[in-house]
Amino acid sequence: MTYSELSPRQDPHAFVEQYLAAHPEDVLSVDDAISADQGVTGLIYALAARGRDEMLLCRKVNGVSVPVVSNVFASRRRIARLLEVGPESLHQAFAARAARPLPLRHVDSGPILEVVHTGADVDLATVPMLRHFASDRAPYITSGIIVAADPDTGTGNLSYHRSMVHSPNELATSLHSRGDLWRILARYADRGEPMPVAMVIGGHPLFMLAASARVGYEVDERSIAGGLLGEPLEVVPTPEHGIAVPAWSDFVLEGTIDPGAHAAEGPFGEFSGYSSNRSTNNLIRVTSIMRRRNPILFDVEGGNTAEHLNLARIPRESEMAEKLKARFPDVTAVHYPTSGTHFHCYVALRQRRPGQARQVMLGLLGWDPYVKTVVAVDSDIDLTDDAAVLWALATHFQPHRDILLADGLPGSPLDPSSTSDGITSRMGLDATRGPDFDGKRIEISADALAHARLILAPSTPTGGIHA
Repeated sequence: MTYSELSPRQDPHAFVEQYLAAHPEDVLSVDDAISADQGVTGLIYALAARGRDEMLLCRKVNGVSVPVVSNVFASRRRIARLLEVGPESLHQAFAARAARPLPLRHVDSGPILEVVHTGADVDLATVPMLRHFASDRAPYITSGIIVAADPDTGTGNLSYHRSMVHSPNELATSLHSRGDLWRILARYADRGEPMPVAMVIGGHPLFMLAASARVGYEVDERSIAGGLLGEPLEVVPTPEHGIAVPAWSDFVLEGTIDPGAHAAEGPFGEFSGYSSNRSTNNLIRVTSIMRRRNPILFDVEGGNTAEHLNLARIPRESEMAEKLKARFPDVTAVHYPTSGTHFHCYVALRQRRPGQARQVMLGLLGWDPYVKTVVAVDSDIDLTDDAAVLWALATHFQPHRDILLADGLPGSPLDPSSTSDGITSRMGLDATRGPDFDGKRIEISADALAHARLILAPSTPTGGIHA
């Protein structure tokens, strides 16, 4: 079947094929059979331990009937390629495209409508899911993007929510972020009605990135997806509720969330690196399953992996960098390190007056509820290098003078050190040199470095340094 009226640029399968052809060195294609029980996770963690972050294509996964693509978002370089820029321009490119949202393009047909099951034919056993960690309660959907709309305004919303099978036609899920979807659910609760939802599993990576965008309640992330794609997102209606979902999706589960219905879920391996039992324990009743005839499972690796963290922090960093640079022009860079999950942030600036770094840190701590610790450094420090930031902290920071604290603030309920309802404290560490700093960085001459590189080059003839 052909879809001549659709844009092939939005097909995630075409993305995989094209990326594999253009960047074969950045895709690990696995033909050997691996297990659906932690097999993909094992590969990703083994790669990370070797400093590698390739996109993973597993063609045969025992326990599921479809190929699995994972680790797509583990590399900032790869995400930048999606936006047609280099890694150094990632924040600016994301912010610029997200600022140009495009209305949805409604189409009559698409690959997601190739197979549709409704009513008694709904069976969640036909939806592929992976167990990511031994501590997980069950196999989980980790890439599920829930689509819902405000009942009064019709404004749509996208958000990620971990989900596991509760019964053949029910999913247990958590709305622990208590974001816009939680707010929409409250509107339906006031009406005494269940909330219609659709869960999209598998879409173009830019659609998946848009689902993490940090936008206001009145902004539909599907229009942000259009901005990132550079063309309107093509959507078809779901069978029962007419929810607009990407025409190129791999799976869509349609149903409702009853505000009064609950089912236990968790533990699940979260971004903190801990197995989390904290959950709102909501229940999705699935009334239809849509899928492509030959789908792929686009998985998002859980836990404290670069993929899980990047998917949320690239939009967060972009927003924070834009806000801070607009308010504080001397800010030069913002970075959320993998080592700090979502709880640490580094900011670099050209400090021109006393107290400037503290003011910037207060801005960050106030704007981002997940951040507990901000470290401010000078603009010559590489924020992507934890060792460089720790060196600045070791040599520029005096605890009695350069620390600020605030407590009793709402944070992430998934922070295992916070209270059960996510109340936390926050800290800023000023590791800039300050106006009275007395010291000069050591230097190595360009000639000495060039000579060293020549000696250490792989093609060094006999007489150089040998292992």
